[in-house]
Amino acid sequence: AVSSGHVAIDTETDGLDAVSCRLVGVSLATRPGHACYIPLAHGIGEGLALADDVPQQLAEADVLARLKPLLQDASIMKILQNAKFDLQVLTQRKIDVYPVEDTMLMSYALAAGQRGHGMDELSELYLGHKPISIKELLGTGKSQITFDQVPLEKATPYAAEDADITFRLWQMMRPELVKDGVVSVYQTTEKPLVPVIVDMEKNGISVDRNVLSRLSGEFAQKMAAMEEGIYKLAGETFNIASPKQLGDILFDKMGLPGGKKTKTGAWGTGADVLEGLAAEGHDLAAQVLEWRGLAKLKSTYTDALPEFINPDTGRIHTSYSLASTTTGRLASSDPNLQNIPIRTEDGRRIRTAFVAEKGNLLVSADYSQIELRLLAHIADIDSLRQAFADGQDIHAMTASEMFGVPLADMTAETRRRAKAINFGIIYGISAFGLANQLGISRGEASAYIKAYFEKFPGIKDYMEAVKQEAHAQGYVSTLFGQRIYLREIDSKIPARRAFAERAAINAPIQGTAADIIRRAMIAMPTVLKKKSPKSRMLLQVHDELIFEAPESETDKLMQHVREVMQNACAPRLSLSVPLVVEAQAAKNWDEAH
Repeated sequence: AVSSGHVAIDTETDGLDAVSCRLVGVSLATRPGHACYIPLAHGIGEGLALADDVPQQLAEADVLARLKPLLQDASIMKILQNAKFDLQVLTQRKIDVYPVEDTMLMSYALAAGQRGHGMDELSELYLGHKPISIKELLGTGKSQITFDQVPLEKATPYAAEDADITFRLWQMMRPELVKDGVVSVYQTTEKPLVPVIVDMEKNGISVDRNVLSRLSGEFAQKMAAMEEGIYKLAGETFNIASPKQLGDILFDKMGLPGGKKTKTGAWGTGADVLEGLAAEGHDLAAQVLEWRGLAKLKSTYTDALPEFINPDTGRIHTSYSLASTTTGRLASSDPNLQNIPIRTEDGRRIRTAFVAEKGNLLVSADYSQIELRLLAHIADIDSLRQAFADGQDIHAMTASEMFGVPLADMTAETRRRAKAINFGIIYGISAFGLANQLGISRGEASAYIKAYFEKFPGIKDYMEAVKQEAHAQGYVSTLFGQRIYLREIDSKIPARRAFAERAAINAPIQGTAADIIRRAMIAMPTVLKKKSPKSRMLLQVHDELIFEAPESETDKLMQHVREVMQNACAPRLSLSVPLVVEAQAAKNWDEAH
């Protein structure tokens, strides 16, 4: 490794929680076909094997002491697949691995939206080789074992192969990055984000169990009260959570219109069906929708979140995936903190449980209407650009342009309609979708969309140009050069093709917004270290970043965070609209947002 200047590395652990797992072994490869596995903890766990059966292995402390200089040597490139996990495992053991290449993110820079980026898929694609399956070693279901229980003679070829494949993939993808012109994307918005995410996941966020418990009780009471009203409207008691029973009540017993049967022969009672009925004034459907919303909040958040609180830190440590969305947005899981509903008052109350520790405050910094700003820039819409430059209320301005209503006479309802159209257009909304959202007829919604395009013809031109580009190339690009592939863009099935075209319209906008916040996150640690060393970046929720800082530092922190986020495009890109970041500090996430 020292002479060649590079080494592929893979860690094997007894679980997927990088914070609490045991390190079972480390594999290394310095050139194709030359890999080794260093076992550390096979058969050592409680009740795994008799002492005589445990193979002789080197001590973890000794092995890591020998590997540490190599892993921290700036002149030796460390090559990993999904580097985030291995970096977390090694960071826990006081080893800061640097510099790093990540074959998963190389693949993502090359082919976001086109394929998966897992090692097995990449191995078959690039090497024509199907790797040893982890399921073969561990099994599945109740009989599944952990890697420390795998016999050494089976573990060694599996682990060594991982390092070998990682090395070979790196060799093959490097020239591809150059050929496709995406080296800069990988080097500036993909790879440098890994250590930032490692730190954020390690930081976690504090959660107040008492708040969750109280909310759970309140939601249960509220649901029970609603159930009485639902039974009254239905004329009988039934299991509200059963789609079949609900369908029978709505369409067989009450004879409501618009019912459609699914393949199983039961009535469909999805959200779209109930929303349609509610819009037509059917109270039962509206009540069930509200009940379902509460049931979801209770089961997914107030009852489930306490299970995710780490007993050692007392905090929740979500896991971010850097390569699972097509547009570059991060995805959050275990638990998913990006999906907490904020449109309802009850949904927002969930965020009150996310709190700062004593003496600290949470700071939320959020890009204001970033996708609309990017639409104004990318589609080159003068009136929208001017409105943003003047700091106008963009939805009121749109309503005024479309409906001919002076700003002084603007009603909240007129503005709400313009807002729905503004955001809907970015996602290629149909007249049907807009009609449902606003509770208006499809004809009226169609007229609104037509009026919008007449007032802002550049947007229609942009949409057509992007669709043509997507059909010609199979992909669209963000302003920073990230390619977003659209697999169904030439599908023979009209519905799939239309879906891909709508995705193509939105992808450069959402993808550029994702690039911008990634760039801000990458720049943030250097600024925090220098200007606000006691501050920590905790979470990213699409266009929002959450920090925690001592109360005395939050004003200063907000100023620095705004500067970094608002200037994240520089020096690579100059936008024709200003980026605006709104920041607030408070004791809990809801109040800070």
